[in-house]
Amino acid sequence: MELDAEACYRAVQSRDTRFDGQFFTAVHTTGIYCRPSCPAITPKRQNVSFHPTAASAQAAGYRACRRCLPDAAPGSPLWNIKSDLAVRAMRLIGDGLVERDGVDGLSRALGYSSRQLNRVLLAELGASPLALARANRATTARVLIQRTDLPMSDIAFAAGFSSIRQFNDTIAAVFATTPSKLRTELPRKECPAPEPIPGAVSLKLPLRQPHNIAWSTWLLEHHCARGVEDFSDGRYTRALRMPHGPVIATLTVSADQVRADLQLTDMRDLAPAVARLRHLLDLDADPSAVDEALLSHRVLAPLVTEARGSGFQGPSTVQSYCCAP
Repeated sequence: MELDAEACYRAVQSRDTRFDGQFFTAVHTTGIYCRPSCPAITPKRQNVSFHPTAASAQAAGYRACRRCLPDAAPGSPLWNIKSDLAVRAMRLIGDGLVERDGVDGLSRALGYSSRQLNRVLLAELGASPLALARANRATTARVLIQRTDLPMSDIAFAAGFSSIRQFNDTIAAVFATTPSKLRTELPRKECPAPEPIPGAVSLKLPLRQPHNIAWSTWLLEHHCARGVEDFSDGRYTRALRMPHGPVIATLTVSADQVRADLQLTDMRDLAPAVARLRHLLDLDADPSAVDEALLSHRVLAPLVTEARGSGFQGPSTVQSYCCAP
């Protein structure tokens, strides 16, 4: 994926949240990488470079900014990626395939050699399959550290790390701190209450604006598959069949985010479950780009004008993805 450095820098100067997740800003003088909307002082142009993924920035030796939490930004819309192989690889990596079967298993699932897969991902995303999987593990670990009271040893293996040492080293490399300090850094007002039920986790899933809440809610309510999904009191609940057991997910859509309350059989399924829910709601899409494309259509333009921000897949289009083993 080729990035226009000058256009990226203008987005950083504007602090436009619509660009969050579409690229990441690496600051040479501080050794950190940020999302475009980071509230910190804008660095000079000669002191920054840009990366298509968080994994690419991490692989280049940059640490995540603990002020703007770039790893929590919405992902890059998959249509920005030219290679179909890279798109499919990203989905499988997000679904936890590398943690379960390794890079060789990912290559077999895609029908390519490990060498060819590595070459394509480096060219498109600036990171290898292992680096992309490592970035996913780091984000999952941060969420579990800050949103649950699980012991650090349990978090390490739930996030997909093979050892406590690997867990500690990755947290230090990505966030420049220790797991215990990362937990205490969470503002008091945002600290979650102790989880009363084992396997229960509550998360906030960020989304891009403009987002048509009424349309999203209507789709969730009127496209429920009996026995799998339910919509009541403004909340959407569905069952997910995950590699380590079933997951019950309850989603509540608001103006700037989606609250996800998950009941997991095994914490190792947290990251894949979140990836499937984001795909279910198309949270990594760029609504403005969707609207712009549809406005060029003579028949659709009037409908888009009345319902901007409605570029939402809806449950019926992802049944096989969400229910796949």
